[in-house]
Amino acid sequence: MATIAARSLNSPVASLSKVKPADARRLSKLGIETIRDLLMTLPFDWEIYGAPRRIADLGDGESATVVGNISSSVAQVTYRKRVRLTQATLTDDHGDVMRVVWFNQPYLANRLPAGARVAVAGHVKSGPRGLEMRNPHYEPLQSDGDAGPSRIGGLMAKYHLVAGITSKRMAEFVAEALPLASELEEVLPAETRLRMGLVGVVDAVRLGHQPRTEADWQVARKRMAFAELFELQTAFALMRANLALEPAIPIPYRQEVIDAFKAGLGFELTNAQRRSTWEAFQDMQRPSPMNRLLNGDVGSGKTAVAAACVAMAHAAGLQSVVMAPTEILARQHLGKFRSYLEASFPGLTVELLVSSQSAPERRRVRMAAASGHCALVVGTHALIEEDVEFAQLGLAVVDEQHRFGTRQREQLRAKGSGRPHFLAMTATPIPRTLALALYGEMAVSVIDELPPGRTPVMTEVISKHDRSRAYDLVREQVRLGRQAFVICPLIEESEVLAVRSATAELERLRKDVFQDLRLDLVHGRMRDKDAVMQRFMARDSDVLVATAVVEVGVDVPNATVMMIEGAERFGLAQLHQFRGRVGRGSDRSYCLLLTDDESMFVLDRLELVARTPDGFRLATEDMNRRGVGELMGARQHGMSDAAMQALREPELLNEARQEAEAVLASDRELSGHPALAQAVVRRLELTSIS
Repeated sequence: MATIAARSLNSPVASLSKVKPADARRLSKLGIETIRDLLMTLPFDWEIYGAPRRIADLGDGESATVVGNISSSVAQVTYRKRVRLTQATLTDDHGDVMRVVWFNQPYLANRLPAGARVAVAGHVKSGPRGLEMRNPHYEPLQSDGDAGPSRIGGLMAKYHLVAGITSKRMAEFVAEALPLASELEEVLPAETRLRMGLVGVVDAVRLGHQPRTEADWQVARKRMAFAELFELQTAFALMRANLALEPAIPIPYRQEVIDAFKAGLGFELTNAQRRSTWEAFQDMQRPSPMNRLLNGDVGSGKTAVAAACVAMAHAAGLQSVVMAPTEILARQHLGKFRSYLEASFPGLTVELLVSSQSAPERRRVRMAAASGHCALVVGTHALIEEDVEFAQLGLAVVDEQHRFGTRQREQLRAKGSGRPHFLAMTATPIPRTLALALYGEMAVSVIDELPPGRTPVMTEVISKHDRSRAYDLVREQVRLGRQAFVICPLIEESEVLAVRSATAELERLRKDVFQDLRLDLVHGRMRDKDAVMQRFMARDSDVLVATAVVEVGVDVPNATVMMIEGAERFGLAQLHQFRGRVGRGSDRSYCLLLTDDESMFVLDRLELVARTPDGFRLATEDMNRRGVGELMGARQHGMSDAAMQALREPELLNEARQEAEAVLASDRELSGHPALAQAVVRRLELTSIS
């Protein structure tokens, strides 16, 4: 094993003596491969136990550290539930007594026998036999010394974990690696640190992992969060600058094109749609490629904006391509783009390219694209296969863009002879600060209003006692000629999660609930998903039992009920997406959030969805409540907890952006900031997920 002197920040974590091969594999699941990764992964929180205290001074619900002697210690098996435990009596130096219990650790009776001196740190509870601690941290002490605990009590780190790794073990790994913190390169320029009042990276890492006080940790956390946002914003600024240097064919604005487009729509564009379309047109006129994110709520009409851009590109003699994550969504787009464009623009043909087509049909579409005989090709991943080429690609559109990795988006952009203008769309409303953090290389257009005539969806939380009322509503709506979705969290039964799976729920509903209705099933593993959806859209089935495969894009105007089983198991943004699948016609629609969990936390969360129809408000509230870790896959972008927490403070992100732009203004190549240049490269690798 290498000595600490022989190791470097880039050495694998397995080079640490305390990290066994199995530990290294587990740490890899947390994104920790090197010693640098380990040091830069700060605890996300701390247990504050404080200095040792008298038992007599403790109260119910407190977190505390206690030092004393074990008066008695015995391993037991409970009579009723047969739980193995160690039960001990701890007497402090003032003669006060507290009961201590460790579950499923019978070996502690031998490790901490009567007479042993020990420190424990945990949560105090008041029980029928007085004060007690359950499963506290413990540290054996010298029986003849006055030295207090060195490993427990005070502040104890809480790290993100995987099975087999505890926060205590993580702290041990970090303690061994911490001498190498002095080798960490300073990414933040000295003037930035001075302006922002931030400590250096070495101090931040040491204080972040081994703070003396909670204030130390907050100082470290702020510095690490700012540095991370600064790296991201520097990377995004470089991407924007590099993109601006690439040539693209300008697409001139032509009033007669937009006039013809609007005349053929059959409905009025909303103010938000008009604003977003104009922003895109302005980008497309430039000789550098557009790189814009169209962020709109469900049903807000993003496709119409994209279609207007396709029409303008076609008028300039250029082709367009639209890539969707699923065949269901691609076929739906095909219908919409054809209805928006083909009648209004003679000669503008729209084709489909998906993997389920016959080989001759795919070959015909590829030839049409390569020869320039079609204006728009709509498809799935099949579009980025090697044998797909375009004669003159001017516009690339990606729908539900977070479903595709950077590499896939780049493969689509490379389908033309030059760099096409690029428009990404997402139906998951993203708070502005999160959009800037995750997609800072893009300009953002927001469609924050729904078309007139959209009836608000009546949303209600249904407890297990009211389930029959939900079923009655479905029957009533089917009797009126409508249809319903039933969403389940899993495809198959799981022994671990007691949730209603789609396959089991289909059989249960057929047998016990909707014997007289026509039920069908769709999930992600089915080969004939599209056939099932076509049957549903043709009204050949009344109730569609489904998994999250229908989360985005599916448009069935006749469906008026969205019933979501196990609603507590979905994120708020996902629930909002499901809700957006109904209410797309003129009839009143309903979203029923069914849950068997009646805890206050779950009910409060679901009631928030029920009373918040605005997706942007819901996303912002969700971010404020639980952070941004799961929203839009922020954790997948390599963002730490500290940086994600900092996104609740928009001013910090703005300051990071301004500092990054100031550095690049004076050092475009970052030649005078080598550590920052290396950090930006690492950051770009983290955000380029395929």
